[in-house]
Amino acid sequence: MSRSSLQLRADAEQIWWAGVRAVLPERLVREHVRVEGDLLQVGKEPIDLHSVRRIAIVGGGKAAGAMAAALEDALGPDVLREKDVTGWVNVPADCIVPTQRVHLHAARPAWVNEPRPEGVEGTQRMLELIGSLGKEDLCLCVIAGGGSALMPAPVPEVSLGDKIRLTRLLSAAGADIHQLNTVRRSLSLVKGGGLARACRAGRLISLVISDVLGDSLADIASGPTVASSTTANDALAVLSELDLLDEPTLEPVARYLSRRAEQEDRGLAQPEQIRTRVTNLVIGYNATAVSAAGDEAARLGYVPSTISSQRGEGPAEEVGRHLAGMARHMSDNPGPDCLISGGEPTVRLVDEAERGAGGRNQQLALAALTYLGDSSGIALLAGGTDGEDGPTDAAGACVTEDVVDAAGRQQLDPREFLRRNDAYRYFAATGGLFLTGPTHTNVCDLRVVTIERESRVESQEPEGGTP
Repeated sequence: MSRSSLQLRADAEQIWWAGVRAVLPERLVREHVRVEGDLLQVGKEPIDLHSVRRIAIVGGGKAAGAMAAALEDALGPDVLREKDVTGWVNVPADCIVPTQRVHLHAARPAWVNEPRPEGVEGTQRMLELIGSLGKEDLCLCVIAGGGSALMPAPVPEVSLGDKIRLTRLLSAAGADIHQLNTVRRSLSLVKGGGLARACRAGRLISLVISDVLGDSLADIASGPTVASSTTANDALAVLSELDLLDEPTLEPVARYLSRRAEQEDRGLAQPEQIRTRVTNLVIGYNATAVSAAGDEAARLGYVPSTISSQRGEGPAEEVGRHLAGMARHMSDNPGPDCLISGGEPTVRLVDEAERGAGGRNQQLALAALTYLGDSSGIALLAGGTDGEDGPTDAAGACVTEDVVDAAGRQQLDPREFLRRNDAYRYFAATGGLFLTGPTHTNVCDLRVVTIERESRVESQEPEGGTP
């Protein structure tokens, strides 16, 4: 079967969506939460509903709204009524879905992945709710990627503006998720177990969809229900590693961390103990999406090869060129003709005066394009499973022969767009943007490469065809 450039792209998108559907909250929550008579089964833990007076649902993240709605459905109308279920969950403005008892709070606008005043207000309401619970109450927490920005609660010594500047500078310096969260945990009343410390319920169970490679609970939304193992000294070390310790605009942050580090060294800064019994249950992973995408590729007639990274991948440009190299090798050799990978690279940003628009998936795709050349017989799709790639309305981008041809007609230099982090404008001009809208889940990034070997062989034939 011969596949055109359009067909390769359509197949790649279909395969990508199959992966995303496998990690939608309604499916994941249904698999892990159910009511059987007088028992609430959460994972492997049975909870006697007779012992529960009240249930509260709190949390935050890009998938948290859909998780809350799915949790309400799993509990059912009788439990919602009898246990006076209520809740407060912080989500992006474009991720609000219908709910029955839980209030979904727009904690930031769409495509603005940083803390905002409305997020601080929503987090305060959340803290008030869990602080009002008692020992006979149950707190269910829904946590997903994006929760770090959606649940801001700065320590009194550091302003929200300070945290925003810090986040921007860390991101521009290419900080990975572990470095970001090491700093953020030391500056928050909620991160690093702060939400659990504020909870007065007898039980707290967190349902978590992981957007972190390796699924470290301490790094997913900065671990609001996991006691932090990092210190202010660790945070200072990250700032030093990234040459930000002497950044003038971060002086309040550095001053607070230095004072806190000194207190920790003297044993004077011990955090409050977590009083509630905490269970953290990860219900969604990148590997689940990669596996489901592989199944869909096989159903479409491809021979897929799949990989889900378990640690940081490094710069998006390097990852993109590596995937392009693998794609070229697959197109020239027998074996798999579809590559599916999951991960999350980093992007180091150029100076703001030069910087364009884009995200890590668009940057990765553009780097791959520079390696692939005409992209004959190859489609390479890179997209964030949340439908949001950087501060743009795109999930990512797709590289095909048609995209390259469109760029050639407009005389666009991909290397120049790549240099100034302007992949969005390149793909917008060439028809390569991958636009999905919010998916209501978030398990890192998913990349799909589809290959048509016949077209690749044909493109290499000498003029006049095969003798």
